[in-house]
Amino acid sequence: MRQMNYRLPVFALILTMLLGATFVPPAMAQKQTVVIYTAIENEQITDYKKSYEKGLPNIEVKMLRFSTGDISARFMAEKDNMQADVIWGVAATNMLIFNQAGLLEPYAPKGLERIQPLFRDKATPPAWVGIDIYMSAFCFNTEVGKKHNLPMPTSWADLTKPVYKGYLVMPNPNSSGTGYLSVASILQRMGEAEGWKYLDALHKNMAEYTKSGSKPCKDAAAGERAIGLSFEYVAQAMKKQGNPVEMVIPKEGAGYEMEANALTKKGARNPAAKQFLDWAISNDAMALYAKYWAAVAVAGFPVPEGLPKDISKVVYPNDFDWSAKNRDRILAEWTKRYSK
Repeated sequence: MRQMNYRLPVFALILTMLLGATFVPPAMAQKQTVVIYTAIENEQITDYKKSYEKGLPNIEVKMLRFSTGDISARFMAEKDNMQADVIWGVAATNMLIFNQAGLLEPYAPKGLERIQPLFRDKATPPAWVGIDIYMSAFCFNTEVGKKHNLPMPTSWADLTKPVYKGYLVMPNPNSSGTGYLSVASILQRMGEAEGWKYLDALHKNMAEYTKSGSKPCKDAAAGERAIGLSFEYVAQAMKKQGNPVEMVIPKEGAGYEMEANALTKKGARNPAAKQFLDWAISNDAMALYAKYWAAVAVAGFPVPEGLPKDISKVVYPNDFDWSAKNRDRILAEWTKRYSK
């Protein structure tokens, strides 16, 4: 009787078990995690999320969103126990401070050659890359203005007139990037001596300083204040929602800042962090940014309806290096004068 050969079936069984243990279908593969700190507005994040989830199906994003000042304070405090892999959409002024503190890892995301020179760190590879520009704007509630016989302001100078006493609200520059850009641009435009005199006069009319840069405009839209000093995106958003507000870009020039991205020292070890930063300057991402902002880092995208077609004609130039180097000193002086 011929002996049966069991070796081949046993070998096949073992091979099948090994393959079964090691092969995982792509859909079931474990996702890579990337921790992102951002100051981007919540409603924008919701919009952007659809795009990065579609474009980066292998990545699980853990997002922490606070106002610029709070995100910056947290990131700086964690320098010896860093949690964030990526900083996304935080003011370029703050990026300069992070870089000076040695918290960022230079990285050239894919497609960097498309980015306009204004929108990136000058080093090669860059420590940070900008994505869009936002600028100072006032939200004026026409119904509150009519009720209290308040004219619509057209300039920074108008805001110091006695008629507006108690009707203004502005973000605190300690917690808000929008607040800081307004203060820094006033000091740059007028010179520090005259700038502080102006801010003293503005303070006399101020009802409140808010933590968030968008809240002053939202308060004006709700009729809680007549005039909110904020930025252009939220002014347009409040108007589109049907609120009785008009956006005012001050005729002396609006201060401006840039939302920027960077790889952290921790993120340098995480391939998913670099993939996210690649997506964050892609055409898909730029098309989304261009829905909200008058200027984005890649040329050729249409400007949203209601915003200036050429913001170079309405903004006052911002020296980001000056703003970064003098930030602590300016905030200390502002707090001493107005935080009582």
